[in-house]
Amino acid sequence: MEHDHPGFFGRLAAQQAPELLWIGCSDSRVPANQIVDLLPGEVFVHRNIANVVDHADRNCLAVMQYAVGELRVKHIMVVGHYRCGGVRAALEPYRGGLVDDWLAPIRALHQRHRAFFDTCPGGSARWDKLCELNVLEQARSVSQATVVREAWARGENLAVHGWIYSVADGLLRDLEVTVAKPEEANTVFEGRLAQLL
Repeated sequence: MEHDHPGFFGRLAAQQAPELLWIGCSDSRVPANQIVDLLPGEVFVHRNIANVVDHADRNCLAVMQYAVGELRVKHIMVVGHYRCGGVRAALEPYRGGLVDDWLAPIRALHQRHRAFFDTCPGGSARWDKLCELNVLEQARSVSQATVVREAWARGENLAVHGWIYSVADGLLRDLEVTVAKPEEANTVFEGRLAQLL
């Protein structure tokens, strides 16, 4: 690294000033920095199973608070991925345990749109579509977080985006969900949800 970028570690040690917060899945095949081709120090990252943003998760809320309040990030990227094992588990019968409890919001999302999922042509199509809807739902959750709402109320330049990554081809796709102010949130998410269903 030092050979390719002389002085890199000195600059890295001096400060952390990323403009992006990446909220993604813990899946080892989905490394944030490599996917967006940015160096260490350029992306603040929070990962968990199936990129869930739960307002009871103090870890996720603390990451958002630090990213928005201290680092002054400009973009929060909620990034899911196709063939997510957590999303797949939410499509299966409840087995109990911490992982199933964690996936409850995705299972509820699936149930809310059960009529749509029943018309999907097969298991793979259902799985892919639930991966996309999960990104939408988690991006909506970010836009409803107090720290984000307060930043917008202060007039800060902060946008929430929903993206999805394909492990199969290495492409990152914009799900065309970007919210930069509270009054946009409901219309953007509802409009995109109608398009995806």
